[in-house]
Amino acid sequence: MVVRIFGLSIIITIVSLIVAFLYGGTTALFLTLILGILEVSLSFDNAVINATVLRRMSEFWQKIFLTIGILIAVFGMRLVFPLAIVWLASGLSPFQALDLALNPPADGAEYFPDGSPSYETIITDAHPQIAAFGGMFLLMLFLGFIFEEKEITWLSWIERPLEKIGKLDQLEVVVASILLVITAEFIAPDEERSTVLFAGLLGMITYIVVNGLGELFNTEQDEDDPDESEDERAQAERTPGVNEAASVADAELRRRSGPSDLAKATGKAGFFLFLYLEVLDASFSFDGVIGAFAITADPIIIALGLGFIGAMFVRSLTVYLVRKGTLSEYVYLEHGAHWAIGALALILFYSIGTHVPEIVTGLVGVVLIAASFISSIIRRRNEPEDAKDHIEI
Repeated sequence: MVVRIFGLSIIITIVSLIVAFLYGGTTALFLTLILGILEVSLSFDNAVINATVLRRMSEFWQKIFLTIGILIAVFGMRLVFPLAIVWLASGLSPFQALDLALNPPADGAEYFPDGSPSYETIITDAHPQIAAFGGMFLLMLFLGFIFEEKEITWLSWIERPLEKIGKLDQLEVVVASILLVITAEFIAPDEERSTVLFAGLLGMITYIVVNGLGELFNTEQDEDDPDESEDERAQAERTPGVNEAASVADAELRRRSGPSDLAKATGKAGFFLFLYLEVLDASFSFDGVIGAFAITADPIIIALGLGFIGAMFVRSLTVYLVRKGTLSEYVYLEHGAHWAIGALALILFYSIGTHVPEIVTGLVGVVLIAASFISSIIRRRNEPEDAKDHIEI
């Protein structure tokens, strides 16, 4: 399974490194490899969250995400997105933006002799808007999870109280709005306050719309295709003892193998989950794309490292987590990933006013996910064996 899932990513990595060497020699090869490692380290929490959504999708929409979705991730976010920023910010045509990217000023200067900004400078100057949009989208995702009532909690001492206050309607919107205002007022530069507010508001609206449509059509699908008929429910009421045993067994099966085929999203629900995943991936990739310019401004090397190597491995890791049922076996991984998302959102807000090294962003996510993974192992070892045997029977 490992070879089948990661085989294509390994092949693409080798081809990308060869192309990088032919394009720019040893230096380009080294930079491409560094960017690939950077993307994977920054996006491990992305893979975990992707897996939690992907396992809810039908096989058809999973394939769409792994084919069309990867094209959007590689070419859209890692190549076209930076060029689009330069195009919109500078007023240059797309071809002029590409020429600007491929022909930077001598000696890595920020401006050309005529005073016009370089490709890297334009991208860096757009960071407040990008960070506000991506940070708000990720913050809404984190708050939606942390305020939601859950059967299993990881950091119970804080998650349980948050679940109780989360019963207040639209609390995540209120909290996110307060944090956005604080960011614009006290963190963002004076000239960027209105821009940060607008971009953050746009990120919030995007999350509410995309997530809401996904939930809407998923609910309609469940109503149109219920898991059990009226006769089955009546039979369950007549035989409560048998029903309880079956429910325990079914719950354990779902815990191990993920949602049943009937529970997986198809049609419109699948489409909006796919759309949600793409926006989520874009929000995660913002910090990687911006961080890449600390290493190189060459769009070809960025596309090879972040896109063809990094994004492909993140996709493979997502598939691995789904196929192996890792999230069902290590139940705290999803919690750790969401806490990492919350930390990343706050880092993005803070980075609007102060640069945050990419290694800090990557380490925070890795530490939180590693801690949740270890906690999951401990939980599995402490589960009563007699309970396991009863369920398996």
